[in-house]
Amino acid sequence: MKIIFFGTPDFAVTCLDILVQARENVVGVVTSVDKYGGRGRKTLIESAVKKYAVSKGLNILQPTNLKSKGFNETLAALEADLQVVVAFRMLPEMVWNRPSLGTYNLHGSLLPAYRGAAPINWAIIKGETTTGVTSFKLKHEIDTGSILLQKEIPIYPDDTAGDLHDRMKWVAAEVVYDTVQKLKTEDLALQEQTEALVSHAPKLNMDNTKIDFHKPTKQVHDLVRGLSPYPTAWCHINRQKTKLYAAIPSISAHNQPPGLIETDNKTYLKIATSDGYLDILELQLSGKKRMKVRELLNGYNIDVNQFA
Repeated sequence: MKIIFFGTPDFAVTCLDILVQARENVVGVVTSVDKYGGRGRKTLIESAVKKYAVSKGLNILQPTNLKSKGFNETLAALEADLQVVVAFRMLPEMVWNRPSLGTYNLHGSLLPAYRGAAPINWAIIKGETTTGVTSFKLKHEIDTGSILLQKEIPIYPDDTAGDLHDRMKWVAAEVVYDTVQKLKTEDLALQEQTEALVSHAPKLNMDNTKIDFHKPTKQVHDLVRGLSPYPTAWCHINRQKTKLYAAIPSISAHNQPPGLIETDNKTYLKIATSDGYLDILELQLSGKKRMKVRELLNGYNIDVNQFA
């Protein structure tokens, strides 16, 4: 079986690696184009998948346009039986409908829950205790195809998005491998998604990552950990946009207005919520590096009686 693999970030590398280690016939790896970044945007940055593919001597394709004649002629010449997609951009039909066995995508949720761009983040933000990964056959509407395999993953009370991501990528690799094996043996039992169970995981932006301290402590804490370490939840401290990376929720009755900042400017910084406090452990003020609260307070004064 000839396989073409589509992917870009580190999350996809484990999925590609398990196929390579199993000596599957990966005839092509499609990843994002190299981009300039770093200080002065002078450093050429390659995707994690490209770096891995280079190390293994794999055939690498980096199209700027997935609909271009040249790219699609190259795909046709590879004569792939199957395409596997992990953390890549949306494919046009002329690409995903090409292989005889179809194109299968790996999604970081138990579909139809959390369809969309940020399933890992939103599962934590919404307070879920379980999530998982799904392999499904691509069709026109995003994340709606028939499910082949699913595997559950627990979400622990203190998990950040980074923690869950790092555990999930290994489970994702197993599901990708098992998906390929089922397709090779024609052990297929595709299941349609139940539309009544659909929920969404939209792109993260400035609006839906801003903290509303009028909400209960748990919801505020879930937002912080669901967005850590990237792109991070944010609020204002000393009238500066501030990213919050880690905090401890404390539910306790008080008469303080939500959003009020309390600190001794030595050891603690906490912000009132509707039913308690969020004790900040790690943060980054605009123009400063990421640091522990005590490290910040060692040389920086927080104005009291201000609102986040």
